[in-house]
Amino acid sequence: MRNCIVAQSGGPTAAINASLAGILEENERSGYFDRIYGALNGITGIFDRRFLDLTAKMDDDPAFTKKLAITPAMYLGSCRYKLTADTEDASVYEDIFSVFEEMEIDSFFYIGGNDSMDTVLKISAYAKKTGSSIKVLGIPKTIDNDLMHTDHTPGFGSAAKYIAASLREVWHDTMIYHVKSVTIVEIMGRDAGWLTAASALAREDETTAPHLIYLPEKPFSVPKFLNDLHQLLDNQDNVVVAVSEGIRDKDGNYLSAGVSTSDTFGHSQLSGAGKALELLVKEAFRVKVRSIEVNILQRCAGHMASKMDLTEAAALGAHAVKCASEGLSGHMMIIDRLGNEPYTTQMATYPIEKIANGVRSVPLSFINEEGNDVTGEMLAYLRPLIEGEPKISYKDGLPEYLSVRHLIKR
Repeated sequence: MRNCIVAQSGGPTAAINASLAGILEENERSGYFDRIYGALNGITGIFDRRFLDLTAKMDDDPAFTKKLAITPAMYLGSCRYKLTADTEDASVYEDIFSVFEEMEIDSFFYIGGNDSMDTVLKISAYAKKTGSSIKVLGIPKTIDNDLMHTDHTPGFGSAAKYIAASLREVWHDTMIYHVKSVTIVEIMGRDAGWLTAASALAREDETTAPHLIYLPEKPFSVPKFLNDLHQLLDNQDNVVVAVSEGIRDKDGNYLSAGVSTSDTFGHSQLSGAGKALELLVKEAFRVKVRSIEVNILQRCAGHMASKMDLTEAAALGAHAVKCASEGLSGHMMIIDRLGNEPYTTQMATYPIEKIANGVRSVPLSFINEEGNDVTGEMLAYLRPLIEGEPKISYKDGLPEYLSVRHLIKR
């Protein structure tokens, strides 16, 4: 038998299941793998021997992959598990590869973001070190859009579309009142401001918001922020501000309303940049102020998914199957952008050791000199990624997705 295991990890998106669907559909076309298994809850599903037979799912329901592609979050569940180096504890790797041997695994695909690519790096390096023929490949996803050496990541386009639509609706909400007001919208982005930058897509002839945009790539100055705000309030009633959760001062200190903690991978867990700014504005101006933390809502809004995002996510999954059939290992699938007008891309790969544990920041050419807005170059980059709407079925007035009851431990 020549089988495959797929797992998902990290934060959910509206497009990660489309990559899984792309793997299944390409294998149905090529017949390279005899069976495809899904490990539940990321790499921990391998330790716990918790698997779904995805080939059987397809046999039972011919429409399974179509439903899967538009289902948000993670059909296989997730984890945030940091593998130790094999030099510290080789038994973990021995356990993983013993499972691979038992299940006659030819390839292992891990769909995820930065931390997931660290797992791909370590498992593929162990396979190479021990002379294993098992192929280990990474498939990107993250709404943060911060993976190295790919033009963009699946999940980002849909989250960007949700952010832009939400900011446009926030503007319609605020501008109906003839009173001075400031609305601060805090958007995910600890180390990179891609998603906050996407708020600029909300603007049109009638929508001028957001009026100020602050990304972590440029140092944040409270006095300058208050001055930017003062100038706007002198000329208009309502101001909408978009800020990344990771904005920080010139010394690298995060602006936060509370004490930050760290996750398993040592990343800061931030608390309330928007709330901190709300309190500052209340002290400085006698105006109505509110802050909105979008938080997890931007991650899995399947009803606001970008068709382009889902299409490219599926194409990366399909490309992984082709690469495995050609014997490639230790790489991540990437998207190369060939042009904007018309928008064209190609699927490719890049060595995982040059991607894992890196962060792709917003280029300074995409941010204006004042550090409070984005440039036309950023808008040209963003626009193609939010195009199109997938066909989603509704039941009783709500989006209908695949059940994830199999993730409940009994």
